[in-house]
Amino acid sequence: MELIPLFLKELEQEALTTRKFLALIPDDKLDWAPHQKSMVMGRLAKHIAELPTWVTMTLTTDELDFATVPYEDKKIQNNAELLAFFEESLADGRTQLIPENEILLNEPWTLRNGEIIYSIRPKHEVIRMAFSQISHHRAQLGAYLRLLNIPIPGSYGPSADEAM
Repeated sequence: MELIPLFLKELEQEALTTRKFLALIPDDKLDWAPHQKSMVMGRLAKHIAELPTWVTMTLTTDELDFATVPYEDKKIQNNAELLAFFEESLADGRTQLIPENEILLNEPWTLRNGEIIYSIRPKHEVIRMAFSQISHHRAQLGAYLRLLNIPIPGSYGPSADEAM
């Protein structure tokens, strides 16, 4: 079974839902967080928006070492910039979901911080994890939106707000 077509289909399906959630973030709430230990909404949203780029990173590298590759924080000032960043990330991720990359999917990929190795997994598992991260963090974003009394769109069926 070829995984690339399945990954591409899943990326497109998740993008539809993710776009709906990201579009709801008010410009004046980018610095808001529900708790002192929580990420601020803008940082959470940027992380969700950048996750499709993990497809490219996974298929074009053999590792991510936080000790040698510092995180570059994308400056997002408003919702329009956030949505544009998501579309750029999505386009980037699509570039590597091509049949020629099917042979790379079983190669190992390492996540580390210097000598500390967090995981070594086949590239197909890393892509799957990135997609899981999208839905996981999107659910967090849904909780943030709920606390702000913003109606939540459905993800895999109607939400409680849509069912009313």
